[in-house]
Amino acid sequence: MSEHSNESTTLDESHPPAEEVQSDSEEGAMAQESPKNSAAEIPVTSNGQLEDSHEHSFNRDLKCSLPVGLGLSETKITSHGFDSTKEGVVEAGPFPGGRAQQKSGPVVLADEVKNPAMEKLELVRKWSLNTYKCTRQIISEKLGRGSRTVDLELEAQIDILRDNKKKYENILKLAQTLSTQLFQMVHTQRQLGDAFADLSLKSLELHEEFGYNADTQKLLAKNGETLLGAINFFIASVTTLVNKTIEDTLLTVKQYESARVEYDAYRTDLEELNLGPRDANTLPKIEQSQQLFQMHKEKYDKMRNDVSIKLKFLEENKVKVLHNQLVLFHNAIAAYFAGNQKQLEQTLKQFHIKLKTPGADAPSWLEEQ
Repeated sequence: MSEHSNESTTLDESHPPAEEVQSDSEEGAMAQESPKNSAAEIPVTSNGQLEDSHEHSFNRDLKCSLPVGLGLSETKITSHGFDSTKEGVVEAGPFPGGRAQQKSGPVVLADEVKNPAMEKLELVRKWSLNTYKCTRQIISEKLGRGSRTVDLELEAQIDILRDNKKKYENILKLAQTLSTQLFQMVHTQRQLGDAFADLSLKSLELHEEFGYNADTQKLLAKNGETLLGAINFFIASVTTLVNKTIEDTLLTVKQYESARVEYDAYRTDLEELNLGPRDANTLPKIEQSQQLFQMHKEKYDKMRNDVSIKLKFLEENKVKVLHNQLVLFHNAIAAYFAGNQKQLEQTLKQFHIKLKTPGADAPSWLEEQ
């Protein structure tokens, strides 16, 4: 009896009551179903703070209690204090301070977003490269540091042309002033002749005296209109020469000078590269620079030839035009002040000048040829 009772006691002690077994199994099941219970088992100190020694074991238990497929690195813990009903809630998302797990397979990097401002800057740089080189060349020449290609004979002809253009413009200005003054004088003479004629009819005792003066003023006005026609024709012809023929040649000269600056700019670049080292990096640059230099040299030679030809034809045309116009101006002025009406009219016929209203533009002699 005593032995049997001892065995019963031992069995009772080794097997807990059914209620306790059921309670333990339920708690185990709940621990597997919800990670919330694991958080509730976090040991605390007397002041309510987590013990650092249990932090690692807590993370390990928490990872084991998470659903399959949800890694610790993809979660974050929101703690509202241990006295809150939501303490230890696990939310999906990156774990703060955690290190993301590396996934196997190739890593695809996204294309870098290009800055539109940088693209525009690059386009402007390429577009203005030629302008930059030319500007640098001009500044170097003005500072006396850079060399420039000079055609002494051609440069002298261009300087003479520009100087003559200024002088011709001054002659035109003075001739226009003379034309305006002559027009006013002719207009006054015509009015004065009309006044004398009116008085000649109304003053019988001075009929002849007023009549003579009326005829003289009318004759002077008529000759003045003839001279005015000659002067206006001279102005129109010289204006065409200066503002069209010479200006066209100077436009070609400007193109030639721009080509010269470009030629010297690329020549300077090539010379600088040739003075430097020759290796795999510099040889392509030297070759490209040589090609650009040759291209601008051909352009420069062509423009220089064009300017030489235009200057030659301009000189021939200028001599012919100015010779005729100067003869016209001289003969007309001399005949007018000599009172030789017949010679004045003959001068206009010689140059095929048709009289128009004073002040009106006469056809250019260059346009008639």
